[in-house]
Amino acid sequence: MTRPVRNRPVDVAGDPLGRAVDRVCNTRAIPGNAITQLIDGPEAFAAMLALIDQAQQWVHFENYIIRDDAIGTRFAERLIAAAHRGISVSVLVDHWGSRRTSRGYWKRLRSHGIHVRTFNRLNVLRPFASVRRNHRKYMGVDGMDAILGGICIGDEWAGEPERGQPPWRDAAVHIVGPAVPKLEWSFLRLWQASDGPAPDYRVPAKVDPRGEAAVRVVEGVPGSLRLYRAIGLLAASAAGRIWVTDAYLVVATPLFASLGAAARDGVDVRILVPGHTDIPAVRTLTRVGYRELLEAGVRIWEWHGPMLHAKTIVVDDTFLKVGSSNLNPSSFLANHELDVLISGPTASGSAAQQFRRDLTNAVEIVLRPVRAPEALSTRLPPAVVPSEPLPVPPGQRAPGELSRRTVVALRTVVGGARRSLAGAVVFTLLGSGVLFVALPRVMAYGLAVFCFGLAGAATWQFLERRRHSEG
Repeated sequence: MTRPVRNRPVDVAGDPLGRAVDRVCNTRAIPGNAITQLIDGPEAFAAMLALIDQAQQWVHFENYIIRDDAIGTRFAERLIAAAHRGISVSVLVDHWGSRRTSRGYWKRLRSHGIHVRTFNRLNVLRPFASVRRNHRKYMGVDGMDAILGGICIGDEWAGEPERGQPPWRDAAVHIVGPAVPKLEWSFLRLWQASDGPAPDYRVPAKVDPRGEAAVRVVEGVPGSLRLYRAIGLLAASAAGRIWVTDAYLVVATPLFASLGAAARDGVDVRILVPGHTDIPAVRTLTRVGYRELLEAGVRIWEWHGPMLHAKTIVVDDTFLKVGSSNLNPSSFLANHELDVLISGPTASGSAAQQFRRDLTNAVEIVLRPVRAPEALSTRLPPAVVPSEPLPVPPGQRAPGELSRRTVVALRTVVGGARRSLAGAVVFTLLGSGVLFVALPRVMAYGLAVFCFGLAGAATWQFLERRRHSEG
């Protein structure tokens, strides 16, 4: 599994932006790939099932959520059929994300010779380690084809046409070409980290070029901030446009500032987020930053179809980001993620066309003066409102990626701070003060455990960085 590190010659005359992105992402551009963009579950599922049926050697299957519903059962049947043909099938699933899936589902897969590993089982004795989740969505076949993006395996992504329920709007890409072995190695590293040796088969060292796109594979490792720093670089360098689609947008202040600065400099910055979401508390946090972005010239739309779960960024005519990472602290700090940065006008142009189509099913958010007497309205900040009423999508809301109990807790904390972070801070501090007065001993022990945990985590990070620097 361990490959020697080889120093590559520095291309001093090459693309400075590309070189900077390579450095912050610990990656490199791999040219010669064919890219097919998949805009929802039905498209992605059809492509994935076809690849499983065509597999000749192995199938690597990895997802945050694999449900035992109708679409999950279809995948189980096709994977079992592949195993019966002698194909080596490996399934890696996150313990928290797929906690609702029955044990019988995994037992059935194993009974047919499929290798199943569970990533990072929850452990009450290691609460900080349990926060780290595998949020990736990936499938690789024979080292030649790969599909990755934000699409999980569940009926909400497939839709229910007979009931008039459309599928969630999401995004994935099918990659064929020299970038696939890099993606396969990424899968094998997490497989090995999930209490099991790597499968006994090889990843091709070289794959012939199949297209014109250059692909950078960005492995999101908890705390590494690779994609976060890359997006900051792209935002700072953009000349024409930055078009962002994100399901759970909670952007850190520096990235907010980068987007606002780009908009003030004349860059066409657009953001598309869900108008109705499976995690209402996250939507509340997303809306906190609307006013600052709008005042800087950023344009914001809220989607009013089925749940918008896509995570894409289009920068000028040169870069397209697709993958599992949302623009929020959870993806950047706590999760293992998998994204690709695709260079080439064809891929970015196709994604830009899809973005325009999505805007036809969205409502733009604008600033309007507050309705009040003129003397008062001129002193009050403008209201952040939709340009037209935002309709409620048909059908019932599907289960989210967080439990309802967590959602209720988050809504309790931020419900009174819908327009201001200051409100949330005041509410949290008051609540903490009441708890310290009412339960001083319990709160003191809890604070001590938290501090010891932070100290242990910081020590571990220091030792790891020192070990890598010495190696």
